[in-house]
Amino acid sequence: MCGIVGYIGEKPAASVLLDTLSRLEYRGYDSAGIATLYQGQIHAGKDAGSLMEVVAKQHLDMLPGNIGIGHTRWATHGGISAANAHPHMDCDNEIAVVHNGIIENYEILRQRLKGTHRFLSQTDSEVIPHLLDEYVHTGLSLEQALQKVVKELEGSYAILAISSREPDKIVGARRESPLIIGISPEGNYLASDALAFHGITDRVILIEEGECVVVTRVGVSIYNESGEKVKRAPIKTDWYHGELSKGLYDYFMLKEIHEQPAAIRRAVCQETAEVMAIAAEIRRVKHVVFTACGTSRHAALIGRYVFSKVAGIFGEVVMASEFEYFIESVDSQTLVLAISQSGETADVLDGVRRAKVKGAKIISLVNTVDSSLARLSDRVLYMKSGPEVGVAATKTFTAQLTLLYLLAFALADKYEEGKNQLTSVTAKIEESLVADADETNDLALKLKNQHDFYFIARGINFAVAAEGALKLKEVAYVHAEGMPAGELKHGTLALIDRGTPVVAICPHDYTFDEILPNIAETAARGAYVIGVSDKFESLFNEWIRIPPVPELFYPLVTIIPLQLFAYHSAVFRALDPDKPRNLAKSVTVK
Repeated sequence: MCGIVGYIGEKPAASVLLDTLSRLEYRGYDSAGIATLYQGQIHAGKDAGSLMEVVAKQHLDMLPGNIGIGHTRWATHGGISAANAHPHMDCDNEIAVVHNGIIENYEILRQRLKGTHRFLSQTDSEVIPHLLDEYVHTGLSLEQALQKVVKELEGSYAILAISSREPDKIVGARRESPLIIGISPEGNYLASDALAFHGITDRVILIEEGECVVVTRVGVSIYNESGEKVKRAPIKTDWYHGELSKGLYDYFMLKEIHEQPAAIRRAVCQETAEVMAIAAEIRRVKHVVFTACGTSRHAALIGRYVFSKVAGIFGEVVMASEFEYFIESVDSQTLVLAISQSGETADVLDGVRRAKVKGAKIISLVNTVDSSLARLSDRVLYMKSGPEVGVAATKTFTAQLTLLYLLAFALADKYEEGKNQLTSVTAKIEESLVADADETNDLALKLKNQHDFYFIARGINFAVAAEGALKLKEVAYVHAEGMPAGELKHGTLALIDRGTPVVAICPHDYTFDEILPNIAETAARGAYVIGVSDKFESLFNEWIRIPPVPELFYPLVTIIPLQLFAYHSAVFRALDPDKPRNLAKSVTVK
């Protein structure tokens, strides 16, 4: 899930690479580096730390030349160190490579190469420049060498390489990791995400599975796995909205929390015919399987409930990383509803590919247009959230819920009613953003030294409890557990002590009276009870008020104060909520 970029053109490459890399730090920020070509020599700098820290330490902005590649890393193989940072070089420093993905057979390749090649890192990626060097020294061009190398690699990759022997080109290849070309009059770009080109160009070429590319100042050549040249015209991206700036906010996470009413309104604006066509597909099958990871899985849990409540359709939610273990139950009468912000989540893509082989219909809910998941799917609904920079998902969660509500109402032939209700709820969310700001700020300050939180709920609110706990874990590094309130007495009560924060998500719905005894159980053991509700209860030590909404839509308003509380908790603990340690937004490795 690293970020990779390349540039060849008229501008100084270093400044272009650093600019484009800065928009991909959400994909990893353990270390960074760039390599440029100038006067027949590769100039490189890399180190551990954030991009700006590495720029300051290694003076990356001073590297000369008009061609180069760059990388921002999320560590998989090998620890966080300067040696393990990218780019990686061959022994003669004539070839530089950046890589996103995992080379599964790197140990075998390394053993084969180490007799004649010197390795300086513990990464899987370093085998690539040495393999390229082997083939280049047989007389092959850099692109011919890359076509040979990728046939030896097992696993996933997006690769960019430059060579001082051929200083007028960048070569690249992809398998199960995204790679996109950006076209502009000032030069041509490559990146693992079109977000890197935001504000530079909206003309892109999507590289397909197994393809290799050669990018020069004046053109692009694409080759399929058989080495045959492929013609593909650029397409125009749609950014949906705005700039990649924090505006008046201190962090992207807070900005994106406040963008949720607008995100819901955009998500509601779907082509009616497409939504109704997807609803018809769902009605035709026997089995509906939701698959997703992390926050998207919590959205899927709510979607399953809404499908059942509104349309009487039962579905099963399967974690994407576990889907392969249930694949024998999938057939042509199965519809897989895959949910992913990036559309590049490796576990989701793997499950979808397996399901397609079994004959399943694939519907995806995606934010990133023309992502790998979108291209694998039979039909797609886009979230239209625009770029979400904060690693912890906020506005894309509520956008996912919006699409799931729309589908449920379409299945019940109440599509326009659903759209109207969702639009009405956005006004309530705007109220909540204002009303909850001070309360969640003060509560986060009061509890900043607490390190164990329990989020409890019943019914559909359980998924919100799980998501609230996840947000706190992600950005504040706090142990937080989201669980059904009825499960407390089956173990977790043993962990409740005097002062332990228990967050009860208990809107005044069908679960309210049932959860009160569970809250009382924790209060009797000294828990510090935080009630998230539109109705006060004397058991609450703190009351975070939410606006009343129709029962079905409580998840859209209960999640807001939990996101704000997580954000403020991170800030009061002197942490950067946009860049939580060890995490990255687009998980492109399994």
